[in-house]
Amino acid sequence: MTKIEEIREQSDEQLEYRLEEIDREIFKLINELKANHKLEKPHLLKSFRKEKARILTIQTQRKKGNK
Repeated sequence: MTKIEEIREQSDEQLEYRLEEIDREIFKLINELKANHKLEKPHLLKSFRKEKARILTIQTQRKKGNK
């Protein structure tokens, strides 16, 4: 889990790359859930979604010019 301060220090390109990674991981976890009807590590799905929301929030704030 990445802290919000660490996210703010990253560049826009790094954040875009991290979002792509998170989307891939979420996709894998959802497919595993559908195939097996259970996850080995169910907490990861929630943590990836929270991290994605944090990154999207930071990107929105940057676009609006707020810090």
